[in-house]
Amino acid sequence: MDERRFSGTVLAILVVVVIVGGGVGAGVLYWVTHPAPSGGPPTAQLGNNLTVNYIGMFGGTPQQGRVFDSSFLSVATNNASYPKSLEFQFRGASGYTPLSVTNLGPASGLIGGFWQGLIGLAVNQTRIITIPVGPLGYWPVNASCFVSEPLRYTIPTVRTYTSAAFSSAFPGLVVTSGMTIADPTYGWNDLVLSKNASAVVIQNLPSPGYTSSPFGWPVTVANVSASVITLVNNLTPASAGLVLGTSATGMDCGGTTPKTQFIVSSVNLATGTFTENYNPETVGATLIFTVTIVTLGP
Repeated sequence: MDERRFSGTVLAILVVVVIVGGGVGAGVLYWVTHPAPSGGPPTAQLGNNLTVNYIGMFGGTPQQGRVFDSSFLSVATNNASYPKSLEFQFRGASGYTPLSVTNLGPASGLIGGFWQGLIGLAVNQTRIITIPVGPLGYWPVNASCFVSEPLRYTIPTVRTYTSAAFSSAFPGLVVTSGMTIADPTYGWNDLVLSKNASAVVIQNLPSPGYTSSPFGWPVTVANVSASVITLVNNLTPASAGLVLGTSATGMDCGGTTPKTQFIVSSVNLATGTFTENYNPETVGATLIFTVTIVTLGP
């Protein structure tokens, strides 16, 4: 079945999902609390085991319409018809198969809006599930995973590294006094002023107007003095929600390892700041799933 085509029946169900009670929660609870209709094909009910194909897209955000996940290899590899979200990760050709759902319901491990939206579907039926921001989706938002940063900042023109810090910043590089090397963060030239067994002294040599993209967006050198280099992050309010950044140190947001990617969630020109959001992009977002039951068991 072409997942982009829907029958009149499916469209009627879509109205129930979106409108009843003002949200998905009320709509999908209809199927949870009422028995399956008699006389028709078996439909997914609480406790069933099944497999389902799906396409997950964003709705109501700057990334509206972008795919963040799917079970279809054809969707994962087709960026023209299915533009991808900022944090979309390709799982390899073998990583795209129907999702196996065991014990449909709260114990399935799926977000509430997804498993509730499967209730009442028969094999080969397709439905659109819209999950608004809230507990039926990926929730809650971790407030500690937001970091405010200045749009305009400075770094020292001359920097002294310990031998260990230099080796970490310039891995594998052996230098002598007077050498010119490429800066590992910004790409401009650095001059090695001195080197001994315990320290390396580096002078940054950018020119005003020099632009690089060390974090995922353009950063421009505004001014160079004997003591500091002033840089400007070229972000605007229009960038909010549409720029993926990287951090050298990362942030611990509840995962097993610090997360090094973030989304620029806001840009405030009045305060001269922008916000890095290290929450997964699906957290706190409206989600739209197109789902089709592939197999249905007891």
